[in-house]
Amino acid sequence: MRVLVVEDEECLADMIAAELRGAAIVVDIAHDGRAALAGLRLGGYDVLVLDHELPAPHGAALRRYVVAERLPTRVLLLTAAAPDDPAADPASAADDWLAKPFAPEELLARVVSLGRPARRAEPQVIERAGVTVDTTRGLAARDGRPLALSRTEFGVLEVLLRAQGAVVSGDELIEEVWEEHTRYGGNAVRVTLGALRAKLGAPPVIEAVPGGGYRMADGPGAEGPGAEGPEAEGPGTGGEPEPGARRARV
Repeated sequence: MRVLVVEDEECLADMIAAELRGAAIVVDIAHDGRAALAGLRLGGYDVLVLDHELPAPHGAALRRYVVAERLPTRVLLLTAAAPDDPAADPASAADDWLAKPFAPEELLARVVSLGRPARRAEPQVIERAGVTVDTTRGLAARDGRPLALSRTEFGVLEVLLRAQGAVVSGDELIEEVWEEHTRYGGNAVRVTLGALRAKLGAPPVIEAVPGGGYRMADGPGAEGPGAEGPEAEGPGTGGEPEPGARRARV
């Protein structure tokens, strides 16, 4: 799940982001309407957590943008006082609201509830070549053996499984799994995939496609020779966090 938090109080925005990231949710933050609008134009968000009292462009303008562009993004409105019913106004595009102050676990529950319909067409449990991920419970296994994966490793595995054998580029993995504000050098995708392959164990099921990216094989042992080499990576495989280099969204 991918969430955009729009809140001009930086401490509150950071608290919200920390709570959501603790639940393996990818979070981007905007502190004003202009930054939020730029993020929404890029698309890809399941839920928008929006401060009702946001400075211009105001929260209402951002909600109207969601409606006008027919975005699939669900909106959770944060408000200092309980509105009459923001969800009752179709023009507001607010699917739910939460009055400040609120408990972090309550916000998390609302976001998870809103994010599920955006993913309703996708299976909650995905399996290929004996590898399974349960996206609802955040569990992964291979041939029934539980896998202890980091949030990033789990996200990469989920994207590869959802592709059902299609090639996924390094840039696509970065877009789906890493957060918009993270900075990159040259090895993040390769390092994460190396750790993921080690945890999946032998025989290998993640295949590196020369000049293309990565894919989940139809069955074990499909990874060819040289797949770990740099020639298999292709352009745009992302990298490790590196100061001063902001990645471009694609």
